[in-house]
Amino acid sequence: MSTLRVTAEKLTVHTHPNADALELAQVGLYRAVVAKGQYQDGDWAVYIPEQSVLPAALIDELGLTGKLAGSGHDRVKAIRLRGELSQGIVCRPAALAGTDLAAAHAEGRDFAPDLGIVKWVPPIPVHMSGDVVAAADLLHWVDIENIKRYPGIFAPGEQVVATEKIHGTACLYTLTPDGEFVSSKGFGAKGLALARSDRNLYWRAVLAHRVPEAAAKLAAIFGAERVGIFGEVFGQGVQDLAYGAKAGAELPGYAVFDVSFSDASGAVRWVDAEELPGVLAGLSVRLPVVPQLYAGPYDEAALVALAEGRETVSGTAAHLREGLVVRPRRERRSDITGSRAIGKLVSDAYLTRKGGTEYE
Repeated sequence: MSTLRVTAEKLTVHTHPNADALELAQVGLYRAVVAKGQYQDGDWAVYIPEQSVLPAALIDELGLTGKLAGSGHDRVKAIRLRGELSQGIVCRPAALAGTDLAAAHAEGRDFAPDLGIVKWVPPIPVHMSGDVVAAADLLHWVDIENIKRYPGIFAPGEQVVATEKIHGTACLYTLTPDGEFVSSKGFGAKGLALARSDRNLYWRAVLAHRVPEAAAKLAAIFGAERVGIFGEVFGQGVQDLAYGAKAGAELPGYAVFDVSFSDASGAVRWVDAEELPGVLAGLSVRLPVVPQLYAGPYDEAALVALAEGRETVSGTAAHLREGLVVRPRRERRSDITGSRAIGKLVSDAYLTRKGGTEYE
């Protein structure tokens, strides 16, 4: 998931093609439906992203009582309004009256604490949870920002690799000189790992696909103290998109999307996107890898289009495509995100599907 930041943004306003009383306020590549005449091109406003949970007073102030997602009708979710996708909320909350929004933008100010907005944390199903242990040596995964929110992550023409984003649950595996850790993205962010259990989904996937053996071979190749293998576990019973796999089967659906390692200094490095498939293919233990859908110069419009369509994971195109994960061919840091240069594009059809699940 992306990080939660509620920020001041300069708007570009577009005509709504299907509604005389509505317009579209653009932030990055996102567009949010607003009342016509509420904003003009160049106006500053506050942008509240998807997956935000709003307090009741703010919901009432914005006139959104009963209109938001979730059991409490308090979560911001992408919706279609008169045929146009609306992502996030553009507003000027009364609590920020008198605030210089242009200056706040320049400072990078986050208004979430001021407004009582928190990030939605998906529930953890029983078969994905378990007893936890401290895991200080765990190699962590990162929050991936949406390119539509931060379109400057990649430069036009930069060489990139785009892989299919699989709708499952991220599984973190770390091999250390003293042992091994398996964790989910949520537990891993807290420095926790899951105690080994044949009933736990993550452990079953790791053991069934011989991930520990692959990690040991990678440690030898890179001369690494620690090796992290990051894969997506998927299948029926994990999320609403199963890709023909069964989470309860002897061989759960699993596909590697990243590998990191660290030396004795503790510095963490990532295997370059262009080298990852070859590195994994060279192992005697063959790990499944997420499908690569594109490699070439960065073309924003083409990649936004490629994020739509049908999935390629099952081989039968059984589901819609969740989207893409885009990385530079050679690993680098991004000044936009303040960490790795990596971003995602999520398909409109995925965002607006009915009955979707979002377990982490």
